[in-house]
Amino acid sequence: MKKLFGTDGVRGVANVYPMTIEMAMQLGRAAAYTFKNGGKRHRIVIGKDTRLSGYMLENALVAGICSMGVDVLLVGPLPTPGIANITSSMRADAGVVISASHNAFQDNGIKFFSADGFKLPDEIELKIEQLIETNRIDSLRPTATEVGKAFRIDDAAGRYIVFLKNTFPQEMDLCGLKIVLDCANGAAYKVAPAVLEELGAEVIPMGVKPNGTNINAGCGSLHPEVISEAVKSHRADIGIALDGDADRVIVCDEFGNEVDGDHIMAICATDMLRRKLLKKKTLVATVMSNMGLDIAIRKAGGRIVKTAVGDRYVVEEMRRRGYNLGGEQSGHMIFLDYNTTGDGILSALQLLAVMRREGKPLSELAGVMIPLPQVLVNTRVSEKRDIMTIPEVAARINDVEAKLGDEGRVLIRYSGTEPLLRVMLEGKDTCEITTWANEIVDMVKRHIGEK
Repeated sequence: MKKLFGTDGVRGVANVYPMTIEMAMQLGRAAAYTFKNGGKRHRIVIGKDTRLSGYMLENALVAGICSMGVDVLLVGPLPTPGIANITSSMRADAGVVISASHNAFQDNGIKFFSADGFKLPDEIELKIEQLIETNRIDSLRPTATEVGKAFRIDDAAGRYIVFLKNTFPQEMDLCGLKIVLDCANGAAYKVAPAVLEELGAEVIPMGVKPNGTNINAGCGSLHPEVISEAVKSHRADIGIALDGDADRVIVCDEFGNEVDGDHIMAICATDMLRRKLLKKKTLVATVMSNMGLDIAIRKAGGRIVKTAVGDRYVVEEMRRRGYNLGGEQSGHMIFLDYNTTGDGILSALQLLAVMRREGKPLSELAGVMIPLPQVLVNTRVSEKRDIMTIPEVAARINDVEAKLGDEGRVLIRYSGTEPLLRVMLEGKDTCEITTWANEIVDMVKRHIGEK
């Protein structure tokens, strides 16, 4: 069992275990040892978002990696998918992202990409943990010319901008479109506006003044109401909201109505089905996706495969079975024909391409999917005990499932990055499922609620 790594790297409050400079240095040393694969000079890319704590963790990682005789390529603030792209395009041995994604600024995280730009499988993360735990590499200390060096890659943002623009159809542009863009004061604050503007759009930028502490603060994909109001006031064609590391996107239509990841996948998957580009006519989603997505894809002649929550599990299924589109309701979408991980800017570009290709507003395109009413209630917990071992809670869940039958479902899961239990219900009656969800949460609080 992994102790450090969660569903998306190592994450926690910066300067508190495990997100300390000591652990960052150990992670750097262990990763450098793991990714060495021969006698050549090895290189690892490091990028980050805009959090204040990114500076100290970056320096600790650099020290750890260089102490193992591996060079570092520093790219500064860049979206997580940009690091994956730079890692593979520069033929580096690995990539590291310093980010806690959508979390508040006081948190931070460290996650790794392999040389091909994909997130690490569980067994490699476990190997890194074991190297740290056993102190097996403590005595390995290269000296003299064998010590690693750090270099800054000044044109990394430009490389990523060119890559993104090349994923948009060459025969199209965005001229005439007015776009509200919220970058969450995060990693995409420079590259996202540049991409859309260079493709011809009129961009109303928001969340592009990071100060180290305002990432995700009342902005970005966690707060779609911000772009909703801006779209209406500016009479824009679409609103695009990214999260702190820009690996996810939520949009709103020209009327300010939210369009989540499920809707975006429905629009893009049905378009790809029509053009015979969706491999094996299959979309990969997670168990959190709305049942309305299943209905929409089946109606268009395709099918859905479901995975556990987490974009890494979506990608693993896509690679294992040869699929090319997958994602999550939260806005992580993977267009495997273009990139190896969730990419908010790239996903927005593919959606904009469908709007251009069909000549229809987003509100009309979003009608391809009619979601079932869905309620999600989170509660903080003191421990992550198996919920079905608590008799009172298990009995209530079974009772609710019986009442919903084939017209709804109950999904209970713990967050992989926070001490949270997520209770999700779907059904025909919003009031009814809201009541049931809150009843289950109240029972959970009595047994394992945060003290």
